[in-house]
Amino acid sequence: MLLKSVGFNKVFVKLKIESKMKKGMFNHANSYAQFIARIFLALVIFPHGAQKLLGWFGGYGFAATMQYFTENQQLPWIVGLLVIIIEFFGPLFLIVGYATRLWSLAISVVMIGVVCTNFNRYFFMNWFGNQPAEGYEFFLLAIGLSFSIAVSGAGKVSLYYLLHNNYKRKV
Repeated sequence: MLLKSVGFNKVFVKLKIESKMKKGMFNHANSYAQFIARIFLALVIFPHGAQKLLGWFGGYGFAATMQYFTENQQLPWIVGLLVIIIEFFGPLFLIVGYATRLWSLAISVVMIGVVCTNFNRYFFMNWFGNQPAEGYEFFLLAIGLSFSIAVSGAGKVSLYYLLHNNYKRKV
């Protein structure tokens, strides 16, 4: 009997911990700050994704970008494809405020990948063209902003907030 109760307690504690994790993962602060962070991150990242996928904003489009990733950067094709998908669709999801934690973490992984694969000794962006390479300050800002969104959630002005509050009212 004692062994059964100990086993039951372990299961109960595990379920309680999982419940707290789910609550923390799906609990979004109800403020406008997340909306502002989401919009600005999306405004900065979306043009890069549109360059890679559609050739907008002076980009080369999907085929040329995939060729660059696979041949010049020696990345597996799946990594190149994921970068393009994340940089294009991630900002769209951030703007509407749905699955923001997932997409902001994905954006931060892409930015960390850029810093790690193109790490150089320059911190500042190459504003005047006198450095042989770009710095990584932009990527650090994008990583910080992405992590901030991942921690705080979608916020008040979001599709998630709208759907979640409608669900709460019905229950």
